[in-house]
Parts: sequence; C-alpha cells; structure tokens
Amino acid sequence: MDSGIGLLAAAAAVRRLRPDADLVLSSDPGSMPWGPRTPEDVTARALAVARAAAEHRPDALIVACNTASVHALATLRADLEPGLPVIGTVPAIKPAAAAGGRVAIWATPATTGSPYQRGLIRDFAGSAAVTEVPCPGLADAVQYADEAGIEKALAAAAALTPADVQTVVLGCTHYELVAERIRGAVQQPGRPPVVLHGSAGAVAAQALRRIGAEPAPSAEPSGSLVVLLGGQPSELPGAALAYAEGRGLAAVSTAR
Repeated sequence: MDSGIGLLAAAAAVRRLRPDADLVLSSDPGSMPWGPRTPEDVTARALAVARAAAEHRPDALIVACNTASVHALATLRADLEPGLPVIGTVPAIKPAAAAGGRVAIWATPATTGSPYQRGLIRDFAGSAAVTEVPCPGLADAVQYADEAGIEKALAAAAALTPADVQTVVLGCTHYELVAERIRGAVQQPGRPPVVLHGSAGAVAAQALRRIGAEPAPSAEPSGSLVVLLGGQPSELPGAALAYAEGRGLAAVSTAR
C-alpha cells in the first residue's frame, strides 16, 4: 500500500524474490500528497487503503510509504495484526552510513528535519556526516510521470546536495522509480560512483521472512496482480508504465 505509485518499487522487489507471489497493490492517488496532511489525516487515509487491501486476504501487508510508516504504522498494526503482518518502510540510513563518508538523505519536505528522521540519524548514522535534502515536488512529479517536473525537482535537490556526497539515501518510495536519474543528478566528474540506498529490497525480504516464505527468484513469473485505486478495482495508472517496475508488473499481468 501507498498513497500512489511509490509502491511499484516494493512490488517489483517482491516479484523478483518470489515470481509466484500474488500481488495486491492498494493506493489512493486522488488523496495525494500525504506529506502535508496532519498525522491524523494520514493515518485515516492509510487505514482506508490498508483495509481495502486486507479484504483480499493477503499473507502480509507492506506499507510502501515513508509518510504512512511514520504516522500510521502503529495504528495499522493495532488494527490488522496479528492476523495480517504489517511491514513498514524505514529510510536505509544505517546501511548507508556503515561505510562512513558523507551521506545525503533525499526526502519529502515534510520528512526532512522531522523528529522521526532526526531520530534515525541520531540512532543509526554513527560518525557519518549526514545532510538532509528536501525534495519539494519530486514525489508528485514521479507520480504523474511529469518529465519537466522531475528534472526541475532533481536539479533543485542536487543543488542542495554537497559535492562530496558519497551515498544518497532515498527517503521516499517514489524516488526509487527514478533512482538512476538521482544518481546522475548528484554524480560529480572524476569522483567514484555515488551509492544509492533504497528500502524496497529490504522490506520485500522482511515480508517474506514474516510469513516464513523462502526467496525463489529463478522461477518464471506466475503470480497474479490486483490493482485497487481508492478501494476500487482498476488497472495500473498510465503513469506507472513510464517506469521499468510498472512495465514489468503489467507485462506479467497481461501475459496471464
């Protein structure tokens, strides 16, 4: 679940680990963006999106949204567990900081500087030098595959990123859909390749662990795909097909 198509990265990661997994993608793009909303509003909307997914009786629910994980994870778990394991998304600050050096965290303006993110930095960044980089408009531009908007938001965030940054944490699930473009925006000539740290792979692996399922990545894709928009059955939004993750999910669904 997510507010919008940021869930594609986690869904694609699950599909890579378990090509036979039946996926339910539940979002409510009509209520985006969630970042500027009050915690109570985010929680109510996340709960509605999660309950729509839960009606399909999944084995686990991935909250593929940093904002929802910050504000609504406890409520979602109280409402759905233990019957439905709920896996949240946390920015990958700890593995990013493990190598030391300078780290940038690209996140929405609502998350940047928040007590939640500052707490993660305090607890997990160790001695790494961390710069928080707000990325206004980037998630929305990714949601609608707005090329001009993406380029503008990338340039603005890159201008706030120190030139000696070695690692970038992708603190919003939407950003993982344009990860290589983020790398290109911050890469400095003559410097080693910038390392990116997203969360999709880790949450997908954690979801399998929670339900006792082993990865089986060699199998041919065979799982089904259900898309819910605002709780109603739908197709993948057209903008999802602008990204490799969305095209991959749609291709398997169409083949079936």
